[in-house]
Amino acid sequence: MKVALLDDFHPIIHETFSSWNWEIIDGKNWTAEDFRLNAASIEGIVIRSKFKLNRDQLKFAKKLKFIARPGSGLENIDLKYCKENNIEVFRSPEGNRDAVAEHTLGMILNLINHINITNLEVRKNIWERENNRGTELKGKVMAIIGYGYMGKALAQRLSGFEMEVIAYDKYISGFGSKDVKEVDINEIFQTADFVSLHTPLNEETIGMFDKHFIKKFKKPFILINTARGKSVILKDLVESLRSKKIIGACLDVLDIESSNFNINNSNNKYFEDLKKFQNVVLSPHVAGWSFESKEKMAKVILEKIHQKFQTYIND
Repeated sequence: MKVALLDDFHPIIHETFSSWNWEIIDGKNWTAEDFRLNAASIEGIVIRSKFKLNRDQLKFAKKLKFIARPGSGLENIDLKYCKENNIEVFRSPEGNRDAVAEHTLGMILNLINHINITNLEVRKNIWERENNRGTELKGKVMAIIGYGYMGKALAQRLSGFEMEVIAYDKYISGFGSKDVKEVDINEIFQTADFVSLHTPLNEETIGMFDKHFIKKFKKPFILINTARGKSVILKDLVESLRSKKIIGACLDVLDIESSNFNINNSNNKYFEDLKKFQNVVLSPHVAGWSFESKEKMAKVILEKIHQKFQTYIND
């Protein structure tokens, strides 16, 4: 099997492919044009977010048998084309769900206890206690929208905080447990104190969290987004923070990110406005990118490839 590695991955991927006697192509510095020039002989691809593998790209890879994406999101891969051409697509959300859940919880605790603010104040010899009172999670309602690997991992970690954890997922049902109560979206609108997004990026979720969606919530709430930035309209979020309809936000992702998860336009007006809010905690799309998750995502992907392509493997 001839496999192209198009990003920087945990060394275990290269080591394992080598142990299978597969031919490995180092494509981490490739452009989309480089891919087209080399695609004809490639049988496997491992990629994170180097560039989009759409129909116009993939049509050059006539021998392609699989695409492996260590991580969860598949929005950069033309899944329809892959299905039509019997190309297997692997992902590994099992590998970074723990990192996402812990990062999400960390951002929430940071926000409601003003840790970012007080850390900077104390370093300036400002000892302000009254204005930095925290808010407890106990007794509050956490609403999770999207109850896949990430949503479930967050619910498990919240169980010790004695919150009421509710969740809605349009595509799956019957997931209620001791950690979470399955609800419809209207109950989330009625009761949520916190809303954490764990939805994939697709036609239905792009721009989902806009001013019309926000207006449906009965009371002010805190928004957490560690899923995909383009699901939340930045302009509407900023306006809702101004009006205090949203009373805080934890954002690991933003709608100004490019397809390879870099900031697309740091001069965006609404991003500049967002940075002025002290009740907003930001991180650079790293929620699922712990040291441990990098290895776990690689191991999960390798196991899935191994199970599917055992006849190609020389153990």
